[in-house]
Amino acid sequence: MDSVEVALPGRPTLHCLTWSGPAGGPAYLLVHGLASNAAMWLGVGALLARTASQVVAVDLRGHGRSGKPDSGYAIPEVVEDLVSLLDQTGLERPVVAGQSWGGNVVLQLAADAPSRLAGVACVDGGAIRLRDTFDGFDACWEALAPPDLGSVTYDELAARIAANGWPETGVAGVLGCFERRPDGTVAPWLTRERHRLVLRGLYDHDPFALDVRVPTLLVPTRRNAESARRLAAGIEGARVAPLDGHHDLHAEQPAAVAALLQELAG
Repeated sequence: MDSVEVALPGRPTLHCLTWSGPAGGPAYLLVHGLASNAAMWLGVGALLARTASQVVAVDLRGHGRSGKPDSGYAIPEVVEDLVSLLDQTGLERPVVAGQSWGGNVVLQLAADAPSRLAGVACVDGGAIRLRDTFDGFDACWEALAPPDLGSVTYDELAARIAANGWPETGVAGVLGCFERRPDGTVAPWLTRERHRLVLRGLYDHDPFALDVRVPTLLVPTRRNAESARRLAAGIEGARVAPLDGHHDLHAEQPAAVAALLQELAG
Protein backbone atom coordinates (compact mmCIF):
# COMPACT_ATOMS: atom_id res chain seq x y z
CA MET A 1 0.00 0.00 0.00
CA ASP A 2 1.18 3.51 -0.81
CA SER A 3 0.13 6.91 0.52
CA VAL A 4 0.01 9.57 -2.20
CA GLU A 5 -1.06 13.17 -2.69
CA VAL A 6 -3.03 13.78 -5.89
CA ALA A 7 -3.12 17.39 -7.11
CA LEU A 8 -6.39 18.30 -8.81
CA PRO A 9 -6.29 21.27 -11.20
CA GLY A 10 -8.14 24.17 -9.58
CA ARG A 11 -9.33 21.97 -6.73
CA PRO A 12 -7.97 20.73 -3.38
CA THR A 13 -5.14 18.22 -3.30
CA LEU A 14 -6.52 14.86 -2.19
CA HIS A 15 -4.65 12.33 -0.07
CA CYS A 16 -5.16 8.72 -1.18
CA LEU A 17 -4.18 5.22 -0.14
CA THR A 18 -3.42 3.02 -3.14
CA TRP A 19 -2.87 -0.68 -3.76
CA SER A 20 -1.69 -2.36 -6.96
CA GLY A 21 -2.58 -5.90 -7.92
CA PRO A 22 -2.52 -8.19 -10.95
CA ALA A 23 -2.73 -6.57 -14.37
CA GLY A 24 -6.06 -6.98 -16.08
CA GLY A 25 -8.08 -7.06 -12.87
CA PRO A 26 -10.88 -4.64 -12.02
CA ALA A 27 -10.27 -1.21 -10.48
CA TYR A 28 -11.93 0.23 -7.39
CA LEU A 29 -12.41 3.69 -5.90
CA LEU A 30 -13.36 3.69 -2.21
CA VAL A 31 -15.06 6.71 -0.62
CA HIS A 32 -15.52 7.25 3.13
CA GLY A 33 -18.39 8.77 5.10
CA LEU A 34 -18.88 12.05 6.94
CA ALA A 35 -16.04 12.92 9.34
CA SER A 36 -14.25 9.71 8.33
CA ASN A 37 -11.16 8.98 6.24
CA ALA A 38 -9.60 6.69 3.64
CA ALA A 39 -8.04 4.38 6.24
CA MET A 40 -11.47 3.03 7.14
CA TRP A 41 -11.08 1.01 3.93
CA LEU A 42 -7.71 -0.52 4.90
CA GLY A 43 -9.04 -4.04 5.33
CA VAL A 44 -11.26 -3.93 2.25
CA GLY A 45 -8.53 -2.38 0.08
CA ALA A 46 -5.96 -5.01 0.95
CA LEU A 47 -8.40 -7.82 0.17
CA LEU A 48 -9.52 -6.29 -3.13
CA ALA A 49 -5.90 -5.81 -4.22
CA ARG A 50 -5.43 -9.58 -4.39
CA THR A 51 -7.41 -9.61 -7.63
CA ALA A 52 -7.68 -5.92 -8.61
CA SER A 53 -5.36 -4.03 -10.91
CA GLN A 54 -5.72 -0.85 -8.86
CA VAL A 55 -7.49 0.22 -5.67
CA VAL A 56 -7.70 3.83 -4.51
CA ALA A 57 -9.19 4.98 -1.19
CA VAL A 58 -9.54 8.75 -0.94
CA ASP A 59 -9.68 11.34 1.83
CA LEU A 60 -12.37 13.70 0.54
CA ARG A 61 -11.93 17.47 0.82
CA GLY A 62 -11.83 18.68 4.41
CA HIS A 63 -11.14 15.16 5.70
CA GLY A 64 -8.03 13.29 6.75
CA ARG A 65 -4.88 14.60 5.14
CA SER A 66 -6.55 16.17 2.11
CA GLY A 67 -6.84 19.88 1.42
CA LYS A 68 -9.30 21.76 3.59
CA PRO A 69 -10.96 24.65 1.74
CA ASP A 70 -13.60 26.68 3.56
CA SER A 71 -16.27 26.02 0.91
CA GLY A 72 -17.36 23.50 -1.71
CA TYR A 73 -18.86 20.79 0.50
CA ALA A 74 -22.17 20.29 -1.31
CA ILE A 75 -22.40 16.85 -2.89
CA PRO A 76 -22.10 18.09 -6.51
CA GLU A 77 -18.79 19.82 -5.63
CA VAL A 78 -17.45 16.68 -3.98
CA VAL A 79 -18.48 14.65 -7.03
CA GLU A 80 -16.50 17.03 -9.25
CA ASP A 81 -13.46 16.31 -7.07
CA LEU A 82 -13.94 12.58 -7.74
CA VAL A 83 -14.27 13.05 -11.49
CA SER A 84 -11.01 15.02 -11.45
CA LEU A 85 -9.43 12.30 -9.30
CA LEU A 86 -10.38 9.67 -11.90
CA ASP A 87 -8.68 11.81 -14.53
CA GLN A 88 -5.49 12.30 -12.53
CA THR A 89 -5.08 8.71 -11.33
CA GLY A 90 -5.97 7.07 -14.64
CA LEU A 91 -8.59 4.85 -13.00
CA GLU A 92 -10.60 3.45 -15.90
CA ARG A 93 -14.19 2.47 -15.19
CA PRO A 94 -13.72 1.44 -11.57
CA VAL A 95 -16.32 0.02 -9.27
CA VAL A 96 -16.91 2.95 -6.93
CA ALA A 97 -17.99 2.24 -3.35
CA GLY A 98 -19.06 4.79 -0.76
CA GLN A 99 -20.08 4.42 2.87
CA SER A 100 -22.79 6.49 4.62
CA TRP A 101 -22.58 10.09 3.25
CA GLY A 102 -20.04 8.68 0.80
CA GLY A 103 -22.79 6.39 -0.49
CA ASN A 104 -24.86 9.42 -1.45
CA VAL A 105 -21.77 10.97 -3.05
CA VAL A 106 -20.98 7.95 -5.23
CA LEU A 107 -24.61 7.49 -6.20
CA GLN A 108 -24.59 11.09 -7.46
CA LEU A 109 -21.36 10.32 -9.31
CA ALA A 110 -23.06 7.34 -10.96
CA ALA A 111 -25.95 9.56 -12.07
CA ASP A 112 -23.67 12.34 -13.34
CA ALA A 113 -20.94 10.29 -15.04
CA PRO A 114 -22.20 6.77 -15.73
CA SER A 115 -19.72 6.13 -18.53
CA ARG A 116 -16.84 6.56 -16.06
CA LEU A 117 -17.95 3.69 -13.78
CA ALA A 118 -18.28 -0.08 -14.02
CA GLY A 119 -20.64 -0.11 -11.06
CA VAL A 120 -21.55 1.65 -7.82
CA ALA A 121 -21.91 0.29 -4.29
CA CYS A 122 -23.37 2.06 -1.25
CA VAL A 123 -22.38 0.67 2.15
CA ASP A 124 -25.05 1.64 4.70
CA GLY A 125 -25.54 4.85 2.76
CA GLY A 126 -26.81 6.15 -0.54
CA ALA A 127 -30.42 6.13 0.67
CA ILE A 128 -29.91 8.92 3.21
CA ARG A 129 -32.58 11.64 2.85
CA LEU A 130 -32.40 13.72 6.01
CA ARG A 131 -35.37 15.91 5.12
CA ASP A 132 -37.58 12.88 5.84
CA THR A 133 -36.38 12.86 9.45
CA PHE A 134 -35.83 16.53 10.34
CA ASP A 135 -38.10 19.53 9.95
CA GLY A 136 -35.44 21.94 8.71
CA PHE A 137 -31.66 21.94 8.76
CA ASP A 138 -31.37 23.62 12.17
CA ALA A 139 -33.09 20.64 13.78
CA CYS A 140 -30.84 18.31 11.79
CA TRP A 141 -27.69 20.10 12.97
CA GLU A 142 -28.87 20.16 16.58
CA ALA A 143 -29.32 16.38 16.50
CA LEU A 144 -26.28 15.39 14.44
CA ALA A 145 -23.58 17.94 15.32
CA PRO A 146 -20.33 16.22 16.34
CA PRO A 147 -19.68 15.81 20.07
CA ASP A 148 -16.97 17.70 21.91
CA LEU A 149 -14.16 15.22 22.60
CA GLY A 150 -12.75 17.33 25.40
CA SER A 151 -9.39 16.02 26.59
CA VAL A 152 -9.67 12.45 25.28
CA THR A 153 -6.21 11.11 24.50
CA TYR A 154 -5.16 9.09 21.49
CA ASP A 155 -4.40 6.07 23.68
CA GLU A 156 -7.79 6.27 25.41
CA LEU A 157 -9.55 6.45 22.07
CA ALA A 158 -7.57 3.50 20.73
CA ALA A 159 -8.56 1.42 23.75
CA ARG A 160 -12.24 2.30 23.33
CA ILE A 161 -12.25 1.29 19.68
CA ALA A 162 -10.32 -1.92 20.26
CA ALA A 163 -12.90 -2.92 22.89
CA ASN A 164 -15.47 -3.22 20.08
CA GLY A 165 -13.69 -6.32 18.83
CA TRP A 166 -13.00 -4.85 15.40
CA PRO A 167 -10.03 -6.05 13.34
CA GLU A 168 -6.79 -4.08 13.59
CA THR A 169 -7.46 -2.40 10.26
CA GLY A 170 -10.79 -1.11 11.58
CA VAL A 171 -9.19 0.31 14.72
CA ALA A 172 -6.52 2.03 12.60
CA GLY A 173 -9.25 3.40 10.35
CA VAL A 174 -11.15 5.08 13.16
CA LEU A 175 -7.95 6.52 14.64
CA GLY A 176 -7.21 7.96 11.20
CA CYS A 177 -10.20 10.28 11.60
CA PHE A 178 -8.27 12.26 14.22
CA GLU A 179 -5.20 14.43 14.47
CA ARG A 180 -2.90 13.45 17.32
CA ARG A 181 -1.86 16.64 19.11
CA PRO A 182 1.56 17.09 20.75
CA ASP A 183 -0.06 16.75 24.20
CA GLY A 184 -1.51 13.34 23.28
CA THR A 185 -5.12 14.48 22.89
CA VAL A 186 -7.05 14.16 19.65
CA ALA A 187 -9.01 16.46 17.38
CA PRO A 188 -11.07 15.49 14.31
CA TRP A 189 -9.45 16.35 11.00
CA LEU A 190 -12.84 17.66 9.84
CA THR A 191 -13.48 20.89 11.75
CA ARG A 192 -16.86 21.60 13.26
CA GLU A 193 -17.49 24.42 10.75
CA ARG A 194 -16.75 22.17 7.76
CA HIS A 195 -18.71 19.33 9.33
CA ARG A 196 -21.72 21.63 9.29
CA LEU A 197 -21.19 22.42 5.60
CA VAL A 198 -20.96 18.73 4.70
CA LEU A 199 -24.09 17.94 6.68
CA ARG A 200 -25.91 20.81 5.00
CA GLY A 201 -24.97 19.35 1.62
CA LEU A 202 -26.29 15.96 2.68
CA TYR A 203 -29.50 17.53 3.99
CA ASP A 204 -30.08 19.14 0.59
CA HIS A 205 -29.46 15.89 -1.31
CA ASP A 206 -32.26 13.66 -2.59
CA PRO A 207 -30.89 10.30 -3.76
CA PHE A 208 -34.38 9.05 -4.63
CA ALA A 209 -34.60 11.65 -7.43
CA LEU A 210 -31.45 10.41 -9.21
CA ASP A 211 -31.45 8.58 -12.54
CA VAL A 212 -28.87 5.81 -11.95
CA ARG A 213 -28.17 3.46 -14.86
CA VAL A 214 -25.07 1.52 -13.83
CA PRO A 215 -24.88 -1.81 -11.98
CA THR A 216 -25.81 -0.93 -8.41
CA LEU A 217 -25.26 -2.71 -5.10
CA LEU A 218 -26.70 -1.53 -1.78
CA VAL A 219 -25.16 -3.02 1.37
CA PRO A 220 -27.19 -1.71 4.32
CA THR A 221 -27.23 -2.82 7.91
CA ARG A 222 -30.35 -4.79 8.78
CA ARG A 223 -31.63 -1.67 10.52
CA ASN A 224 -31.50 0.38 7.32
CA ALA A 225 -32.49 -2.36 4.88
CA GLU A 226 -35.98 -1.01 4.21
CA SER A 227 -34.79 2.40 3.02
CA ALA A 228 -32.20 0.66 0.83
CA ARG A 229 -34.93 -1.47 -0.73
CA ARG A 230 -37.02 1.64 -1.45
CA LEU A 231 -34.04 3.22 -3.20
CA ALA A 232 -33.29 0.02 -5.12
CA ALA A 233 -36.88 -0.10 -6.40
CA GLY A 234 -36.13 2.98 -8.51
CA ILE A 235 -32.85 1.64 -9.98
CA GLU A 236 -33.14 -1.03 -12.63
CA GLY A 237 -31.33 -4.22 -11.61
CA ALA A 238 -30.15 -2.87 -8.24
CA ARG A 239 -29.26 -5.52 -5.69
CA VAL A 240 -29.69 -5.19 -1.92
CA ALA A 241 -27.43 -7.30 0.31
CA PRO A 242 -27.99 -6.49 4.00
CA LEU A 243 -25.36 -7.40 6.58
CA ASP A 244 -25.65 -7.82 10.33
CA GLY A 245 -23.46 -5.26 12.05
CA HIS A 246 -22.88 -1.61 12.80
CA HIS A 247 -22.88 1.45 10.54
CA ASP A 248 -19.17 1.11 9.65
CA LEU A 249 -19.58 -2.27 7.99
CA HIS A 250 -16.48 -1.76 5.83
CA ALA A 251 -14.26 -1.40 8.92
CA GLU A 252 -16.05 -4.01 11.02
CA GLN A 253 -16.46 -6.71 8.33
CA PRO A 254 -13.90 -6.06 5.58
CA ALA A 255 -14.00 -9.61 4.19
CA ALA A 256 -17.78 -9.58 3.73
CA VAL A 257 -17.79 -6.14 2.11
CA ALA A 258 -14.82 -6.94 -0.15
CA ALA A 259 -16.51 -10.15 -1.34
CA LEU A 260 -19.65 -8.24 -2.31
CA LEU A 261 -17.62 -5.63 -4.20
CA GLN A 262 -15.78 -8.38 -6.06
CA GLU A 263 -19.11 -9.90 -7.06
CA LEU A 264 -20.22 -6.53 -8.41
CA ALA A 265 -16.98 -6.14 -10.35
CA GLY A 266 -17.21 -9.65 -11.74
